[in-house]
Amino acid sequence: MSIEIRESYSNIEDIKILFKEYTSLLDIDLTYQNYAEEFSMLPGKYAKPTGRLYTAYVDGMVAGCIGLRKLDARRAEMKRLYVRSQFRGCHIGKMLAEQVILDAKDIGYKSIVLDTLSTMENARRLYRHLGFIETAPYYESPVEDTCFLILSL
Repeated sequence: MSIEIRESYSNIEDIKILFKEYTSLLDIDLTYQNYAEEFSMLPGKYAKPTGRLYTAYVDGMVAGCIGLRKLDARRAEMKRLYVRSQFRGCHIGKMLAEQVILDAKDIGYKSIVLDTLSTMENARRLYRHLGFIETAPYYESPVEDTCFLILSL
């Protein structure tokens, strides 16, 4: 099995497919995150030099994605980490997350924040493994079971 992590700027359609799959699984109205605008403007805030956007491929098949965007001069936000179900268990999520963590350090961010749902136990386990810890909310979420995490770089 060949796993490849690629920057997504030349294959935005693959990212859009993955973002749609991911958000449909959440079953949450993401209006509060301005998701429709984010989606229509891709790569938008994920563009270089302050952001990143990656797609994972397994034997040439689209397998997963991740984004990194600037929150402020010191903090970046990890967004839209998603791996298709048939590719879970292959450490693709870990590979994607590690890539944006390295990028965040290279860009000069001091920390990465993210939000996830308490029901996303596999994702939360991965984030703990990567060194993320719980933190105060960095925005107001209308979703009650939102967990906010931070990683100091």
